[in-house]
Amino acid sequence: MITYQAEGVRMPKIKRRETTAWIRSVAATYGCKVGEVGYLFCNDEKILEVNREYLGHDYYTDIITFDYDEGDTINGDLVISLDTVRSNAELFNRDYDEELYRVIIHGILHLCGINDKGPGEREKMETAENKALAMRIQA
Repeated sequence: MITYQAEGVRMPKIKRRETTAWIRSVAATYGCKVGEVGYLFCNDEKILEVNREYLGHDYYTDIITFDYDEGDTINGDLVISLDTVRSNAELFNRDYDEELYRVIIHGILHLCGINDKGPGEREKMETAENKALAMRIQA
Protein backbone atom coordinates (compact mmCIF):
# COMPACT_ATOMS: atom_id res chain seq x y z
CA MET A 1 0.00 0.00 0.00
CA ILE A 2 1.20 3.49 -0.82
CA THR A 3 0.02 6.34 1.38
CA TYR A 4 0.28 10.09 0.91
CA GLN A 5 0.20 12.63 3.75
CA ALA A 6 1.07 16.29 4.18
CA GLU A 7 2.35 18.14 7.23
CA GLY A 8 2.68 21.91 7.31
CA VAL A 9 1.94 22.20 3.58
CA ARG A 10 -1.00 21.64 1.26
CA MET A 11 -1.20 18.18 -0.25
CA PRO A 12 0.23 18.47 -3.77
CA LYS A 13 -2.26 18.00 -6.58
CA ILE A 14 -1.22 14.54 -7.66
CA LYS A 15 -3.60 11.92 -8.97
CA ARG A 16 -3.05 9.30 -6.31
CA ARG A 17 -4.37 6.26 -8.19
CA GLU A 18 -2.39 7.09 -11.33
CA THR A 19 0.72 7.91 -9.29
CA THR A 20 0.44 4.67 -7.33
CA ALA A 21 0.04 2.63 -10.53
CA TRP A 22 3.05 4.41 -12.04
CA ILE A 23 5.19 3.75 -8.94
CA ARG A 24 4.25 0.06 -9.05
CA SER A 25 5.14 -0.13 -12.75
CA VAL A 26 8.52 1.51 -12.22
CA ALA A 27 9.33 -0.79 -9.30
CA ALA A 28 8.35 -3.82 -11.40
CA THR A 29 10.93 -2.87 -14.04
CA TYR A 30 13.54 -3.44 -11.32
CA GLY A 31 12.01 -6.75 -10.24
CA CYS A 32 10.50 -5.21 -7.11
CA LYS A 33 7.04 -5.37 -5.60
CA VAL A 34 5.65 -2.47 -3.58
CA GLY A 35 4.86 -3.26 0.04
CA GLU A 36 4.30 -0.42 2.51
CA VAL A 37 5.47 2.93 1.19
CA GLY A 38 4.54 6.17 2.89
CA TYR A 39 5.03 9.65 1.46
CA LEU A 40 5.11 12.67 3.75
CA PHE A 41 5.05 16.02 1.97
CA CYS A 42 6.35 18.82 4.18
CA ASN A 43 8.18 22.15 4.26
CA ASP A 44 11.89 22.91 4.59
CA GLU A 45 11.71 23.30 8.37
CA LYS A 46 10.29 19.80 8.82
CA ILE A 47 12.75 18.09 6.48
CA LEU A 48 15.65 19.87 8.21
CA GLU A 49 14.32 18.60 11.55
CA VAL A 50 14.10 15.03 10.17
CA ASN A 51 17.55 15.30 8.59
CA ARG A 52 19.09 16.44 11.88
CA GLU A 53 17.24 13.98 14.11
CA TYR A 54 17.56 10.79 12.09
CA LEU A 55 20.63 11.30 9.89
CA GLY A 56 22.71 13.84 11.79
CA HIS A 57 22.80 16.14 8.74
CA ASP A 58 22.37 19.88 9.14
CA TYR A 59 21.08 20.88 5.70
CA TYR A 60 17.95 21.12 3.60
CA THR A 61 17.22 18.50 0.97
CA ASP A 62 14.39 17.63 -1.38
CA ILE A 63 13.88 14.03 -0.20
CA ILE A 64 14.92 11.68 2.56
CA THR A 65 14.35 7.97 1.99
CA PHE A 66 14.04 5.55 4.88
CA ASP A 67 14.51 2.03 3.51
CA TYR A 68 12.77 -0.89 5.20
CA ASP A 69 13.01 -3.31 2.24
CA GLU A 70 12.45 -7.01 2.66
CA GLY A 71 13.84 -9.04 -0.22
CA ASP A 72 12.25 -7.97 -3.48
CA THR A 73 9.46 -6.07 -1.70
CA ILE A 74 10.15 -2.38 -1.25
CA ASN A 75 9.05 -0.73 1.96
CA GLY A 76 9.95 2.71 3.17
CA ASP A 77 9.07 6.20 4.24
CA LEU A 78 9.80 9.08 1.92
CA VAL A 79 9.87 12.62 3.27
CA ILE A 80 9.69 15.31 0.58
CA SER A 81 10.13 19.05 1.10
CA LEU A 82 7.85 20.87 -1.32
CA ASP A 83 9.80 24.08 -0.60
CA THR A 84 13.01 22.51 -1.92
CA VAL A 85 11.17 20.88 -4.84
CA ARG A 86 9.94 24.36 -5.83
CA SER A 87 13.43 25.90 -5.39
CA ASN A 88 15.03 23.13 -7.46
CA ALA A 89 12.42 23.49 -10.21
CA GLU A 90 13.36 27.15 -10.49
CA LEU A 91 17.10 26.43 -10.20
CA PHE A 92 17.04 23.76 -12.92
CA ASN A 93 14.45 25.61 -15.04
CA ARG A 94 11.98 22.73 -14.81
CA ASP A 95 8.24 22.64 -14.45
CA TYR A 96 7.24 22.25 -10.77
CA ASP A 97 5.10 19.17 -11.45
CA GLU A 98 7.91 17.49 -13.39
CA GLU A 99 10.32 18.15 -10.53
CA LEU A 100 7.79 16.86 -7.99
CA TYR A 101 7.30 13.59 -9.89
CA ARG A 102 11.08 13.30 -10.36
CA VAL A 103 11.54 13.47 -6.58
CA ILE A 104 8.59 11.13 -5.93
CA ILE A 105 10.20 8.46 -8.13
CA HIS A 106 13.74 9.23 -6.92
CA GLY A 107 12.90 7.74 -3.54
CA ILE A 108 11.37 4.66 -5.14
CA LEU A 109 14.50 4.18 -7.23
CA HIS A 110 16.57 4.28 -4.03
CA LEU A 111 14.31 1.58 -2.58
CA CYS A 112 14.88 -0.44 -5.76
CA GLY A 113 18.63 -0.30 -5.13
CA ILE A 114 19.82 2.64 -7.23
CA ASN A 115 22.27 4.93 -5.44
CA ASP A 116 23.47 8.41 -6.33
CA LYS A 117 26.40 9.21 -4.05
CA GLY A 118 29.33 7.26 -5.50
CA PRO A 119 31.33 7.77 -8.70
CA GLY A 120 29.09 7.55 -11.76
CA GLU A 121 26.01 6.79 -9.66
CA ARG A 122 24.39 10.23 -10.08
CA GLU A 123 24.32 9.72 -13.85
CA LYS A 124 22.72 6.28 -13.44
CA MET A 125 20.09 7.78 -11.14
CA GLU A 126 19.31 10.58 -13.61
CA THR A 127 18.94 8.05 -16.42
CA ALA A 128 16.61 5.94 -14.26
CA GLU A 129 14.59 9.03 -13.31
CA ASN A 130 14.20 10.07 -16.94
CA LYS A 131 13.14 6.55 -17.95
CA ALA A 132 10.58 6.49 -15.12
CA LEU A 133 9.23 9.93 -16.03
CA ALA A 134 8.80 8.77 -19.64
CA MET A 135 6.78 5.80 -18.33
CA ARG A 136 4.48 8.22 -16.46
CA ILE A 137 3.85 10.30 -19.57
CA GLN A 138 3.00 7.20 -21.61
CA ALA A 139 0.55 5.88 -19.03
